[in-house]
Amino acid sequence: MGRWGRVAWVRAAVVGVVACAGLLGVPAGGSGAAASGSSPTVWLCRPGLVPDPCTTPLTASVVRADGTKTTVHPKDAARPGIDCFYVYPTVSDEKTANADLQIQPAETGVAFAQASRFSQVCRVFAPMYTQVTLAAITGQARLTEAGVQEAYQSALSGFKDYLAHYNHGRGIVFIGHSQGAGILMNLLQREVDPNPKLRTQLVSAILLGGNVAVPIGKSVGATFQHIPACRAARETGFVIAYSSFLTPPPSNSIFGIVGQGVSGLSGQGHEASWQVLCVNPAALTGGLAPITPYFPAGLASAPVPWVTYPGLYEAQCASANGATWLQVDEAPGDPRPVVSQVLGPTWGLHIDDVNLTLGSLVSLVGQQARAYVARHK
Repeated sequence: MGRWGRVAWVRAAVVGVVACAGLLGVPAGGSGAAASGSSPTVWLCRPGLVPDPCTTPLTASVVRADGTKTTVHPKDAARPGIDCFYVYPTVSDEKTANADLQIQPAETGVAFAQASRFSQVCRVFAPMYTQVTLAAITGQARLTEAGVQEAYQSALSGFKDYLAHYNHGRGIVFIGHSQGAGILMNLLQREVDPNPKLRTQLVSAILLGGNVAVPIGKSVGATFQHIPACRAARETGFVIAYSSFLTPPPSNSIFGIVGQGVSGLSGQGHEASWQVLCVNPAALTGGLAPITPYFPAGLASAPVPWVTYPGLYEAQCASANGATWLQVDEAPGDPRPVVSQVLGPTWGLHIDDVNLTLGSLVSLVGQQARAYVARHK
């Protein structure tokens, strides 16, 4: 299956999860101080930026089970009514514990793969941030609590810059995966959840591979006190979260079990009375439903840079043995290429969390955007 830099993406995903799993805790609660650096935000994605990997061509090849293909040509929204604020997962292989702010192919590649299709429904903003790197995780550079704080404060600084200079009261969708999800969980805990004004601007928070926690059987509590799980397409102010698997997660799984995965960056603790939240963007109230994947077919400059496989996958949220996850099933006997748990059962489909449901997520955000704009005219 074609991907942008498939080997690099697998490696980046590994780094992101290991980083988040082993990081020192960032205390939750209170208001995070602004980053102390004097440098302006370096924007990876921002309206008017040239080049902008979040406004790349969206042309996609639709490949059906019978082998027939068609091409679709969606466009960036001309006048989107809301914004998306995206924090990318770990992709930096710099030799220091924290990445610098220089835009590298890894950052542009992951922004294209995960965030660019949202440009159909929102203006996409993505700041560069001094994320924890591969070198820090492998011991080539020393990981400290100060380094973890630096990553968070750097992302927070970008968010505050966005609020001060670009937002102008518009609705916001937060999008993050792996380390990006962990940082956004912390940011939402500190800056949005306790702030009624910012909560009114929250369209939704898409936090994938991040182990958002709720009390067992509940839709809010634990990670967030005022931001519940999304259960209707036209609801706003809610969270969509899951980690995807082909098989039930084992007891030592990095995802789907409270207290494991990105807990270090999210700042949350864990209790026996909590469970990891799962919201299927294709079936918000539960049950089995088809999901719409979109995968990069090659470089963003390719004539048809995207591929989608309608009817190849369906998914439902499942719980067993202390784990909660998005169970992904393939259509039996389908000849089209499929994803696999290449990193083993403890990782599940983490590297494909976003792309497996990307079409479903963009459609859902489009519905939420229309609902939000209608309520705030």
